[in-house]
Amino acid sequence: GGDSVLRGFAHYRPQTNCPHPWPGGWWRLRDIVEQQKIASWALLDMAARNRGTVLRNAYLKAKRQTEHGAEETPKAYAVPPYQHDPLTAAELVEKLLVQGIEIKRAKKDFTVDGLMYPRGTYVIFLAQPKMGLIKNLLGRTLYPDDAWSREGDGTPRRPYDTATDTMAEFMGVRVDPIDSDFKGSFEVITEPPKPIGKVGTSKFGYIFDSRLNNSFKAVNILLGKGIKVVRVDEAVTVGDTVFPAGAFVAPPDSERLLKELAQDLGIDFYGLESKLEVKDHVVKKPRIAMYQRYYGGNMDEGWTRFLLEQFLFPYTTVMDKEIKESNLAEKYDVLILPNDPTPMITGENLEEYYARRMRGGMALPRYPPEYRSGIGKEGVESIKKFVEAGGKLVTFNEACEFAVEKFGLRLYNVLKDVKPKDFFCPGSTLKAKIDTTNPLGYGMPKEALILFLGSPAYEIVPSDANENYEIIVQYPERDLLQSGWLVGEEKLANKVAMVSVKQSKGKVILIGFRTQHRAQTHGTFKLLFNTFLS
Repeated sequence: GGDSVLRGFAHYRPQTNCPHPWPGGWWRLRDIVEQQKIASWALLDMAARNRGTVLRNAYLKAKRQTEHGAEETPKAYAVPPYQHDPLTAAELVEKLLVQGIEIKRAKKDFTVDGLMYPRGTYVIFLAQPKMGLIKNLLGRTLYPDDAWSREGDGTPRRPYDTATDTMAEFMGVRVDPIDSDFKGSFEVITEPPKPIGKVGTSKFGYIFDSRLNNSFKAVNILLGKGIKVVRVDEAVTVGDTVFPAGAFVAPPDSERLLKELAQDLGIDFYGLESKLEVKDHVVKKPRIAMYQRYYGGNMDEGWTRFLLEQFLFPYTTVMDKEIKESNLAEKYDVLILPNDPTPMITGENLEEYYARRMRGGMALPRYPPEYRSGIGKEGVESIKKFVEAGGKLVTFNEACEFAVEKFGLRLYNVLKDVKPKDFFCPGSTLKAKIDTTNPLGYGMPKEALILFLGSPAYEIVPSDANENYEIIVQYPERDLLQSGWLVGEEKLANKVAMVSVKQSKGKVILIGFRTQHRAQTHGTFKLLFNTFLS
């Protein structure tokens, strides 16, 4: 408790945001609970004693926010029904509703500045109490770059969390700002949208769209019941509907189950008019392993578990002992290394890394030996054998450097050791190009927004093995920033964000951004899901 720079404090004496510093000694779970209880009761007591003032202030805040929303621009945000993934758009509307935001639905077509929006468009007017929240979640956000956000020498100051929280961008949902006043016929919705899918009639099977995140949940349900699922590797037209490469096909005898899935998940299952004469492959039930370490645990690993469970992907948690001792290829097809620096994975040079990385040069916690992590050299060799035998190693964000280093990949991280004054991007949505012809890019739009947060960016180093490198996601040449803060855009221009590298019979897949950050980035979930079902 005597560390003078603990948690960024200039000193360890009583101050406004730390009036009673911990004097040292034992600190147990009970102490944390007591602190939380004291803070909660203090807040409730203050609100009860000053309820008139609290209510008056809430009223004035709501009134002023509504007035600002009516006077300023944009006047509203529109969520049109035509979306890349309309089911995720419906989920966005639901998430806004549960926060007490008023949402209206167009009863008829309406026009704004020559642009026609169809009946069923959701409209969020800014003249309401939560105007500020709406702008934060739906509008493009540029983090301030000024004297307050930089040190005296020009070094950017890191925001507390991320430089943007634009939920619509994270989810890959089109939301249009409307600056002009407009009229139309609208009704307030009080219940979240519940899309209901349809099931056609066919003797040849049923095709459904991989652009829908929910389609992957449907596939896992079908596979879990032993039903054969095929994935189409070419674009297919059924009736008036065009399905890009990556669509799934279920057999004709699954109609009863598909009707349940259409009801529960909102997916349309289109009946095939004839047997498909296109290139395809059978989807196998994935055997997924995910590495979990000690030393405080890995937040990214926990969120990934949550996401896989939400979409019904079966997985197994593996720790150091199993990675070191077992033949991974006999039990698993995919091994995930969540976002983590190499020392936290291998355990090598860990104390040096920890002292350098943690604020104030904090020492590595002294855990009992059985609660210390690190796969060591044995684990690295075990993972290499897993890939050589046909397994897929999938690495997220910082863990990509582990793959580059330990597999000797011909990739150069252009951001390695670059100073913040030259490059800085603390949690921002950036524009990216997706190769939708590659199975790892199936179901994605050709242009998407990805979340950059402590991420690498790669160049492929020329070698005689370049044919083994497939670029899945790449940054464009210019104008990369959508929301947040980006210093040094030129460092990212045309660089690689996601790449698949063939290694013997297997693959190493590096996802160099936050594809599933806190289970919020719905717009890029498919780039992860495809590593399991490609």
